[in-house]
Amino acid sequence: MNITQIESNLQNVVQGFNPDTFIYDLLLAYDTPKATIKRLQLGDANLSKTAGEVAWKKKLFFKAFTDKDIFQDIQDVFKTSLSAAHVTKHDPRFIIVTDFQTLLAADTKTGDTLDIPILNIAKHFDFFLPWAGMEKAQVQQENPADVKAAEKMGKLYGEIKRDNPTHTPEEIHNLNIFLSRLLFCFFAEDTGIFSPNQFTIAIQSHTQLDGSDLNTYLDSLFEVMNTPPQYRTDLPTYLDAFPYVNGGLFRNKHAAPVFSKQSRKTISECGDLDWSAINPDIFGSMIQAVVSAEDRGSLGMHYTSVPNIMKVIEPLFLNDLYDEFDAAKGHIKKLNALLQRIWNIKIFDPACGSGNFLIIAYKELRKLEMLVFKEIDTLNGNLHSGKIGFEDQTYSQILLSNFYGIEIDDFAHEVAILSLWLAEHQMNQAFFKEFGRVKPALPLMQTGNIVQGNATRLDWVLVCPHTEGGEVFVLGNPPYLGSSMQSAEQKDDMAFVFKGIKDYKNLDYIACWFLKGAKYIQNQNAQFAFVSTNSICQGEQVAMLWPNIFNKNLEIGFAFTSFKWKNNAKSNAMVSV
Repeated sequence: MNITQIESNLQNVVQGFNPDTFIYDLLLAYDTPKATIKRLQLGDANLSKTAGEVAWKKKLFFKAFTDKDIFQDIQDVFKTSLSAAHVTKHDPRFIIVTDFQTLLAADTKTGDTLDIPILNIAKHFDFFLPWAGMEKAQVQQENPADVKAAEKMGKLYGEIKRDNPTHTPEEIHNLNIFLSRLLFCFFAEDTGIFSPNQFTIAIQSHTQLDGSDLNTYLDSLFEVMNTPPQYRTDLPTYLDAFPYVNGGLFRNKHAAPVFSKQSRKTISECGDLDWSAINPDIFGSMIQAVVSAEDRGSLGMHYTSVPNIMKVIEPLFLNDLYDEFDAAKGHIKKLNALLQRIWNIKIFDPACGSGNFLIIAYKELRKLEMLVFKEIDTLNGNLHSGKIGFEDQTYSQILLSNFYGIEIDDFAHEVAILSLWLAEHQMNQAFFKEFGRVKPALPLMQTGNIVQGNATRLDWVLVCPHTEGGEVFVLGNPPYLGSSMQSAEQKDDMAFVFKGIKDYKNLDYIACWFLKGAKYIQNQNAQFAFVSTNSICQGEQVAMLWPNIFNKNLEIGFAFTSFKWKNNAKSNAMVSV
């Protein structure tokens, strides 16, 4: 459903305005399934049993008044006087209060509010667009790290490449490693890994304005970060003040590029930004900013926004885990079993780009793990030390090593590895805030299993092995590319994947991932879900692809009605998915 249809639907709601059915008519206007609305009306899905209220988990809290001061009551909602019973418990995206003259609403995710005559709702159709799967773009100034840092890093990349032309794969890889190290340092000095602004101040204080000595300074600094304190000798204090990082990020020597006055200035400007609230979206935006338009097109590089990632991971595994958590509340044994399950889950993205799917999946599993720990605390008064067999159960046991990826582009591959480290640190900070304890941030001990290579050629089982007692969830947004858009190499990839299968040549390139995914999960405790163009479910492609999946005794678990692809990147894929 597009916005024109939604606006038209809302006009019909106004013309046939009925206070008794208003909230259901409003939901229907945004393409909420009629079956869901019926369940809300009958009370099956309505978590509130109070007359005049609708509480739909994760979606909506609605309260209608006829004889009270609406402005006082909406203030009560914002002050959370209703939160214990109706709001926080069910985590609604939208809070709506009305006396059927005025409508007041709040978007709990963005903080936006709405205060309008109720009959003017069609003029404000965009406020509730997330119900229709169309997430609002955030105001850029709200998070400088997401927008400004991507632009600054793209600018820096261009300046460095201008002064350091790259001609060989080794030179390109060297530059990509260098940029990932810079990203880590910017993040580290804003999140407590380093001292505040330690990296940026060091550059500003100890290097020449013309940039002539910045490369040698960074070479020395990165070598220090790879050296444990006991092996450091005769270092100046300003270098020795930096901690030992390791974890592979600074392990190998890669000479820093040469700098100009302008590129040194740009590094300083990057460091002056606030990287503490960095969002995974930045990495996808950055990839689009730094690779050429030609390369971006050939690799199908269209980064996936968080709302669209959630459309994949929620029905694939997250909803099921939360259902198990709800059923386990009050039962230590069941909660322990759920932790065991979470700790044994593997997440695998065989077209991982800069790692957005892996990052969000990791963070969501960490959030659920914390909820389980809190429930156990409530029941026991302390954590379940010694009951499952893990040596240290008071910390998270969700390991980065359980997150797997394949990425063909070198820079995206390096950023994916880095971004998982950053996500782990963010979640460790959240854990500390909740429980007052956390593992040391440094040295970095582990990373995700991200492999650089062509996913159509690699053996996925070798990249992400199946293990007894574990689950694997394969997910991602592979490159689409219709048959007429494929390069000679990509056509060879198709031939390799579809060897022995006739009539495949008119399939989209993404069909390789569907067929390989089907083979990977066959007879395994595994599922896969990919973002795809809807063309593989239309016309001649249906007969070419789907029988080769269904004949493996597999079935479709969930799907979404087609919608236009949209994210916050500057260039969007012009497709329906």
